[in-house]
Amino acid sequence: MTAASDFTSWLDGGRTVSDGPAWLADWRARAAQRARVLGVPGRKDESWRYTSLSALLEQDFRPAAGPALPAASALAPALITGFEPHRLVFVNGDFVAALSTSGALPEGVRLGSLRERLATDPGALEGRLGRVAGAQAPLFSTLNAAGFQDGAALLIDPGVALEQPIELLHLSLGDTGAILAQPRHCIVLGEGARATLIERYLGLDGAGVCTNAVIEVTLGQGAELRHERLQDEGAASFHLSTLHLDQAPGSRYRGVNIGLGARWARTELHCGCAGRGAECDLQGLYLAGDGQLMDYHLDVIHSVPECTSRENFKGILYGRGRAVFDGRVLVARDAQKSDAAMSNRNLMLSEQAEIDTKPQLEILADDVKCSHGTTVGQIEPEMLFYPRARGIAEPLARRMLCLGFAGEIIEALSHEALREQVTEQVGARLEQASG
Repeated sequence: MTAASDFTSWLDGGRTVSDGPAWLADWRARAAQRARVLGVPGRKDESWRYTSLSALLEQDFRPAAGPALPAASALAPALITGFEPHRLVFVNGDFVAALSTSGALPEGVRLGSLRERLATDPGALEGRLGRVAGAQAPLFSTLNAAGFQDGAALLIDPGVALEQPIELLHLSLGDTGAILAQPRHCIVLGEGARATLIERYLGLDGAGVCTNAVIEVTLGQGAELRHERLQDEGAASFHLSTLHLDQAPGSRYRGVNIGLGARWARTELHCGCAGRGAECDLQGLYLAGDGQLMDYHLDVIHSVPECTSRENFKGILYGRGRAVFDGRVLVARDAQKSDAAMSNRNLMLSEQAEIDTKPQLEILADDVKCSHGTTVGQIEPEMLFYPRARGIAEPLARRMLCLGFAGEIIEALSHEALREQVTEQVGARLEQASG
C-alpha cells in the first residue's frame, strides 16, 4: 500500500479555515495527522478493487493561492432557465457571495458560507461538523476535513418546510494551474423539517481541476430531504464526491445522482439507517465515453429494524468508456424486518466499453426482504426495427432508445427545468457516441 504522503501537497499551503474555536483546530489537526499516516487504497482494498488511483497520483494538484473571482457574466452559461432556487455559488471550492442569490429565507432556516458560520457562530456547528463522517472516515473524506476551504452550512429548525429548493453550484476554473478544490457542506434538518437540496458541479473551461467534495447530512426524526447531485465537470478534471448520511427514526432521504463529466470520477454514498422506520432511496445515472472512468461506491447500513432502502443505478457506456458500480447493503443482526432492493443495469454501445459491477448483500438478520441484481446488455437489431421501419434514421433511433433507458432516473429529478437540462446533456453525449 502506497503511503498517503503522496497527497502531502493537498495538505500544505492553500487557505484552509485556520481560525475559529479550539474544537475546530483540534479536529482539523487530527484529520491532517490521520491523512498523513493512512495508506493510499490499492487493488487489495476491496472498495478500490476495480479503480486505480494511478491517474490521480500522477497529478500535482494543490490548493489555489487565492480565490478565483470570475465576472458575473461567466455565470450565465451555468444557469438553468426557469429554475430559481436559493443559490450559493462556489468557485474552485470558495464561496462567492457576489454570484450567490440566497434571497429571503423562511424563519428557522440558516443558510450560508460554512467558513463564515464557523467565524461568527461556531457553536451552531460544534458536535455536527465531522460527526456523520466519523473519526474513521476514508482517506479522501479525511483529506477534505484537514484541508477544506469553505462550503455550505444549512441548518433547518424542527417543523420547518422549505418549499423553494436550495442549489449549491460549484464552478471549476483551471486557468491558474492544477487546482485542488475541497468544499465541505454540513446539512442538518431538525425533527419534521423538509427541504430540497441540489448540488451541481460544472467545469467552465477545459483545464484540469480536482474536486474533492464532502457533504454530511443529518436528518432528524420524521425529516425529509430530496437531494439531487449533477456532475458535469471538464473533460480533463478529476472528481471525488462523498456523501455521509445519518437518518433518525421515520426520516426519508431521496437521492438522485447524475454523472456525466470529468476524466476520472468517483462518488461514494455512505448511508446509515440508524432510526427505526427510516427510508433511503438512491437512484443514479452515469455516462462514460472515451477516456472516462465513472465509479460509484455505495455503502448502505441497516442497523435497526423496519428500515427500507432502494438503490437503482443505470449506466450508458460508449467508445472506450469504463464504469464501476460497487454497491453494498449490510443488514445488521438486530435489523429485523429490513426491506432492501439493489439494481444496477448497464447499456453498452460499443465493444470497447467496460463495466465492473458488484452489487452485494450482507444479511445478518433472519426476518428480512432483500434482493439485488445486475444486467449488462446492448441495443439489439430487433430493438431498432420498429423505429427504423417508420423512417427514423438509425443514429436517432439509438438516441431515442438510450433516452428511454435513462428516462426513469431523469424523471426522478424534482424540477422540470432540471429534467429538461439533463435530457439535453445526455442527448448531446449520445450524439457524440453515435459520431
